[in-house]
Amino acid sequence: MAEDAKVQMHNRFKEALFRTAIEGIVTDPFLSLHVRRDFLIEDSLNQLQSRHIDLKKKLKIVFLHEDGVDAGGLTKEWFLLLVRDLFHPLYGMFVFDEDSQLCWFNVASLENTEEYRLVGIVVGLAIYNSTILDVPFPSACYKKLLNQPVGLEDLKMLRPALGRGLEQLLEYDGDDVEAVFCRDFVAEYDAWGATVRVPLVPGGESIPVTRRNRREFVDRYVAWILNDSIEKQFGAFREGFYHVCGGNALSLFQPEEIELMVRGGSELDVQGLQYVTEYEGFRSEDPTVRHFWSIFS
Repeated sequence: MAEDAKVQMHNRFKEALFRTAIEGIVTDPFLSLHVRRDFLIEDSLNQLQSRHIDLKKKLKIVFLHEDGVDAGGLTKEWFLLLVRDLFHPLYGMFVFDEDSQLCWFNVASLENTEEYRLVGIVVGLAIYNSTILDVPFPSACYKKLLNQPVGLEDLKMLRPALGRGLEQLLEYDGDDVEAVFCRDFVAEYDAWGATVRVPLVPGGESIPVTRRNRREFVDRYVAWILNDSIEKQFGAFREGFYHVCGGNALSLFQPEEIELMVRGGSELDVQGLQYVTEYEGFRSEDPTVRHFWSIFS
């Protein structure tokens, strides 16, 4: 995908120069965003909306009333600050699980879909501009981006406690499921401190979970959390992502590879790093160097 991005950027750059030089229409060869730090989300959203046809160009960031030319550092800072604000729990777009430290789309979000579309565009731009983001999405997010099914195993990764509870329900050997688990066909979520109950089927509040119907309950509950409840939010996110990264190249990747492009690798290859290190004033066999690698690894 990196090579495809380079080709796309190069083509957009040539097109802009051609329009400027031949047609006399001054055209910015970059996706230049001029943003204020105090209004980062608002400015970014407005300009990305107005320049949606330029998303395939190389990104350039200008912080208003500040000196500096973006040679890559300002772009990385923009991504860092924007992701920090968009994913902040107080902003309410995403909810975080304490056990997994992963986030998911907030069912009770008060933000409109454009903010979720912005998040999708930002994630796509990060891949497109070879920038690593600290976005703690679970693998289910990347599976859904590639239209792959998600299920209980994905929920266990996102919300381990709930996943284990549903798994225990399925594995319980007794015939007194209804008495032991005391569940009905209702899903629950927290909406700013209040618990909201959502029937998984018509009249679900009065349908107890039994040994006979527990598989249906689990399947519906998992589908509600990962799909149905966040259909609007995820749909906008997906639309934004595909606006930048959609195309034939994306279909060649697996969810794990998309996640790797977004978040980077979690393990550092110390031996590989040691192998390619060049020394000035030291040799690889010096005691100081050997001690450094021993501590570093």
